[in-house]
Amino acid sequence: MTQTTLLRPASGVPDDSSASPPPVTSGRASRLVGVDATRGIALLGMIAVHSLYVSDVAGQPTWSYMIFGGRASAGFAVLAGVGIAFMTGRKRVELANGRATAATLGVRALIIAVIGVALAYTDASYGMVILPYYAAMFVLAIPLVLLPTWAVGAVGVATAAGMPVLTHLLLPHLTAPMSVNLSLGHFVDRPVDTITELLITGQYPALPWMAYLCVGLVIGRLALTAMRVVIGLLATGILLGAAAPVASWLLLQRFGGLAQIHAAQPESGLSVAETDQLLTFGGAGTTPTSTWWWLAVDAPHTNTPPDLFGTTGVVIALLGLMLLVGHLTRPVLRGMVAVVQVPLAAAGSMPLTLYTAHIVFINSEHDTYSAEKGFLLQVLAMLLVGLAWRATAGRGPLEGLTAMLIAKARRWAPTVQHRPRSEPPATRIRQTMQGSRDAGDEVPEPAGSVTGS
Repeated sequence: MTQTTLLRPASGVPDDSSASPPPVTSGRASRLVGVDATRGIALLGMIAVHSLYVSDVAGQPTWSYMIFGGRASAGFAVLAGVGIAFMTGRKRVELANGRATAATLGVRALIIAVIGVALAYTDASYGMVILPYYAAMFVLAIPLVLLPTWAVGAVGVATAAGMPVLTHLLLPHLTAPMSVNLSLGHFVDRPVDTITELLITGQYPALPWMAYLCVGLVIGRLALTAMRVVIGLLATGILLGAAAPVASWLLLQRFGGLAQIHAAQPESGLSVAETDQLLTFGGAGTTPTSTWWWLAVDAPHTNTPPDLFGTTGVVIALLGLMLLVGHLTRPVLRGMVAVVQVPLAAAGSMPLTLYTAHIVFINSEHDTYSAEKGFLLQVLAMLLVGLAWRATAGRGPLEGLTAMLIAKARRWAPTVQHRPRSEPPATRIRQTMQGSRDAGDEVPEPAGSVTGS
């Protein structure tokens, strides 16, 4: 088990995609602030899970873990999908342009994999580094962008419902996860086991987590500036986020699932205390296979259907709320929103840089503070650094490096554009200019991102 009393467990990592956050205004620009602000909240939630205690002196989950446990990491995964949708023009990628998209996502995956492996050598005992898992997700996303939106949504639902079942069937035949930060040595010495851990048995298994990315990809293709879409996201998120835990409770309490889990405890390989801990605090990516009733649990990082659907709902609702407040028109209310959203969006626009700094700091000799003081100092530093950096340099340093390498990849695999042969040259120019204006409003160039939101 990874969660024990008064430990600081691994949570998620930010989607290191970032769009340049414009000022909080109504209309199209507010969408970008809402997306980046949502990512900023997820970033702070991740810091809370890493830095604050999981349980109190009575052995009960702390408020911070109850709020952010499992949800912060899910937020980054969903927003990764939103970023990929923005990068691909918020529509299905034509097969002729698949090479350019594959090159872009491949380079993004390679960059974050290298950074993730490098972080493994910092002796990161606090915070399981998720970047290698993210790299696998970006590679798996390449065929998804070629699908129509309805198909992406169908894949997401099927993944959330089916991958936990497939994992349950496969686990007895797979090597137990190493449950360590993956280094280059793991890929060289145990390549099959390492890839299996990345995809299925690890704390952030890429295959089940593709459900999050599919949801984000669908959301990113919607007209996020339309009020009806924003309200739909908020309502859908609330409904899904409430229905999943209720369904889990009914299955466990009313239909005897919890009793079956305890009855199968001797075959699970866990002690009674470990079983209770898993049910309360969550797991490390999987659940025991002693009984199918484990798939009814909705604890953090269990990657069961209730966990995947419930955390997805919370993220959708939060994104809908952040987009909704961007539509406020009264000056006083807009000013109040700006005070909160702008710092969050600034931090959320450079999450790869800030996440890397966070992991290095909490595992260094410089983190001599108490849990609460260390958390507050990190939050304050990230908000201020985010504001200052966005106002001066623009992209974060790691985001800028990513943008430069991706630009090279795009030149290597240029996008193919087809135009009718009979189209007059003047018409082509007008449409190209109009397309540029639309792209500037709706799909801005990612600020050195990995997912490109």
